Amino acid sequence: MAHALSDFLVNGEHGICSICSAHPWVIEAALRFDLKSERIVLIEATSNQVNQNGGYTGMLPADFREFVHAIAHKVGFPVERIWLGGDHLGPNPWRDKPAEEAMGLAEEMVTVYAQAGFTKLHLDASMPLGGDSIPLPADVVAQRASRLCRAAELATQDRKNKPVYIIGTEVPVPGGETEGLDGIEITRPARLKETIDTHRAAFSKDGLEHAMERVIAVVVQPGVDFSDSEVMEYDPSQAQALLASLNDYPGFVFEAHSSDYQPASAYRALVNDHFSILKVGPALTFALREGLFALAAIEQELIPANKRSNLREVIEGQMLEQPDNWRSYYQGDEERLAYLRAYSYSDRIRYYWNNAAIQQSVECLINNLSGVKIPVPLLTQYLGKEFSRMGEATDPVHYLLDKVYQVLESYQFGCQAR
Repeated sequence: MAHALSDFLVNGEHGICSICSAHPWVIEAALRFDLKSERIVLIEATSNQVNQNGGYTGMLPADFREFVHAIAHKVGFPVERIWLGGDHLGPNPWRDKPAEEAMGLAEEMVTVYAQAGFTKLHLDASMPLGGDSIPLPADVVAQRASRLCRAAELATQDRKNKPVYIIGTEVPVPGGETEGLDGIEITRPARLKETIDTHRAAFSKDGLEHAMERVIAVVVQPGVDFSDSEVMEYDPSQAQALLASLNDYPGFVFEAHSSDYQPASAYRALVNDHFSILKVGPALTFALREGLFALAAIEQELIPANKRSNLREVIEGQMLEQPDNWRSYYQGDEERLAYLRAYSYSDRIRYYWNNAAIQQSVECLINNLSGVKIPVPLLTQYLGKEFSRMGEATDPVHYLLDKVYQVLESYQFGCQAR
């Protein structure tokens, strides 16, 4: 399967959208969206989200695999058409610990990802750890990535289908920029060369030449990103030097992180320019949040006050009580912070959907609207005219899935390029 991914990306005529979310409705939407096609669905978990300690989802990599497969069985989606990836696999969750301790934990994490059958592993050791110099030298980053690769190779030494690897560090913090987009720079050709050359040297030193042959993509910054209130759109003319430099590295493609919120035409341009892996996360849960807020507004029109979910108020209350997942990402006065908690492109709400009180409120909302034929004027008012065709639907989850479909449609348009 891993080699099939390599062939698909490097030798094929299409790109692939990487679904970076652990929300069950997002994953269900992704699988339903491609249910009747023959396309592969790539679903990834991050090192903070899923690791040997459970991450913020509480899931080990094997748990995440079974979680995804259970949704696939529910939908009727063939699991052999699902590829699982691990994103930012490295010491990031333990970056405040001494370097050797953090790397030991990172190797343990990569091992359990590989053992769980994940076939696409992004090796990211770019962050300085306790006692490190800043900035971290490129050769140190590569040496640490090699250590992580060795852990994965040992974990899969008896497996026929070996994992493929992604290298590169030209990415923002997971979830988007926190300080605006003014400082974003497109990766320079010299930086690409340094990344590939230092990794080749480190892998060779560790006897991992065979694994280096399965490094299929480099993460670079093509000039796409988003902050809490802005989106930087792809401009192919600004990336020409970077694109030309890829000719020196046959067998490699680019992976673009933070591609959320781009227009469909930008995705086509990115794939045409060999950004063959387009990662999306917050845009999917942002769309889901839009749908839930719309249903909450419809609920206020149809359901008696004493029976309503009060979803908006419950979310705001829980985010204020537990601010750790948004406080360092948003800046401004209280009015501005309240706006960002609800509507930021960074979508920090996504870290709260597992909150018990919010889950109970969402369940109440769905139950209140289940079996209700929502009047078309309310659908067009709160969900847009495109939802009027769903006026006969009586399962409100259908509206939420359709919101996610709209994001995926843009990626599908782009990934059919080349």
